[in-house]
Amino acid sequence: MQNQTSPLILTFGVADPVGALGIQADLASFAAMGCHGLSVITGILISDTTRIEDMQVIDADWLADQARVVLEDMPVAAFKVGAVGSIENVSVIAEIVSDYPDIPLILDPFISAMPDQGLDSEDMLIAMRELLIPQSTLMVLSAVELARFAETWREPSADDMLMLDAMRVIELGCEYLFVTGTPSDVHDVSNTLFNESGAVRTDNWQRISGSFIGAHLSTFTEMVYSHIERGF
Repeated sequence: MQNQTSPLILTFGVADPVGALGIQADLASFAAMGCHGLSVITGILISDTTRIEDMQVIDADWLADQARVVLEDMPVAAFKVGAVGSIENVSVIAEIVSDYPDIPLILDPFISAMPDQGLDSEDMLIAMRELLIPQSTLMVLSAVELARFAETWREPSADDMLMLDAMRVIELGCEYLFVTGTPSDVHDVSNTLFNESGAVRTDNWQRISGSFIGAHLSTFTEMVYSHIERGF
């Protein structure tokens, strides 16, 4: 890859048969922004365009070997971490990215669509909170996912806690937090970017009807990858 001129982005994520999310969707997004994608598989999905039925998690040792071999061969401009699959995988990924502290890390765990793993799901959120969020340049969560993370550090509440929960994520060490599905008119989609000073910007557009997964956020994608060469 000595002649490679496009920025290289290494993504950790699941393989999705329909390409709606995970590795396949990441690679398409990277290419659209003029970047070349490298990939480490964390799990294999059984899914269609409306739901995910099951997931086969990749062993943590296999994950580590995939990443280390690539990183010893190619200089990457950014890391992207998607669905991780297991607590062991969280630990391995956290250890790997900690060896490259100057490389931006985008954390997008996409926990709302993954198959329920019982008590392990809660433990995985705690592991991400402790090991990956503090290393993240940018974290991406839906408002629902933010509430799930928040319940690992506070009691559930019926009040609107979005701003307080968002700032708590920032306090954990994440530089930016991008929250999708923030409160707005019922006919609109609203996404908000936060940093240590609070809400930085909010974007709204008309909601698309129907049931689907993996709708990509062009505003977010452009914002992230246009900053890669500038190091955020």
